[in-house]
Amino acid sequence: MTTQVSAATANPAGLLRFALRLDAVATGAMGVLLLLGSSFLAELLGLLAGLLLGAGVVLVVFAAGVATVGLRRQLSRVGAWEIVVINALWVAASVAVAATLPTTGLGVAFVLVQAAVVAVFAELQVVGLRRSAR
Repeated sequence: MTTQVSAATANPAGLLRFALRLDAVATGAMGVLLLLGSSFLAELLGLLAGLLLGAGVVLVVFAAGVATVGLRRQLSRVGAWEIVVINALWVAASVAVAATLPTTGLGVAFVLVQAAVVAVFAELQVVGLRRSAR
């Protein structure tokens, strides 16, 4: 009988490491998208170009921090929990933006979809933290 074992189950920190690295790559990509396309996206989404540009800067810096935590040989549980908290705050802020700022329908969808993706990253990170604590 052959048993396949994924990296996430073979290594208790595997899921956490995967979730952090995926978060870093996706967050960095979104940050670069917002930095390069803030003017175009502002018109399309009905959001201020300055808001998108600022969010892009924040995301690129945050992605570098997440990558630093995720690429360390010894994962920092404190660092990972800090990332979870920041992701949760980002989700809450995104929902507030979608609910309060005048945007286009596409703008609301864009903000809420990226918030949902960030929520999934946070959940994967929490599950990874719990698994690695066993």
